Amino acid sequence: MLLECNAECDSLSQLMEYGCAVNAPDDTLGQSPAHMAAGGGQAFFLLWQLQTGVDVNQQDCFGEAPIHKAARSGSLECLSLLVASDAKLNMCNKDGHTAEDLALSSGFAECAKYLAAVRNTQNTFLEASLHLESASCSDPRETAAGLKRGHCCRSVVYGKRRR
Repeated sequence: MLLECNAECDSLSQLMEYGCAVNAPDDTLGQSPAHMAAGGGQAFFLLWQLQTGVDVNQQDCFGEAPIHKAARSGSLECLSLLVASDAKLNMCNKDGHTAEDLALSSGFAECAKYLAAVRNTQNTFLEASLHLESASCSDPRETAAGLKRGHCCRSVVYGKRRR
């Protein structure tokens, strides 16, 4: 237990050293403190990074963002924090793998299932919004009342009715 606390305290002190440079790469691999926190499954440190304005989609030299690191380590808690912070789920690393792919290949089926569910939900909302957008009338002069009634009011020109 003491060893675990020392490791967490060392990680915290390393993260605190960066201060406002939350997106600064820590090492030659281009990994930020957020990459390290997500890869280590340290949700508390990752949350701190997210609150300081870290770029959740910053990629390292392998093309991996923090979401890839969290998926590879099997940290469902870190994944949920990153998803809530608008991490890109469809981002591929240099090998062409998404975070979902990495979770599955690393043996973390629950993480892969979570990422697939979020991706499917996001795709459903995107398709629904695109459908609504294409179904609306294209004439900007149409009134909201006319649209609600199911017909377009062509007698309105720039907000004034013809007499």
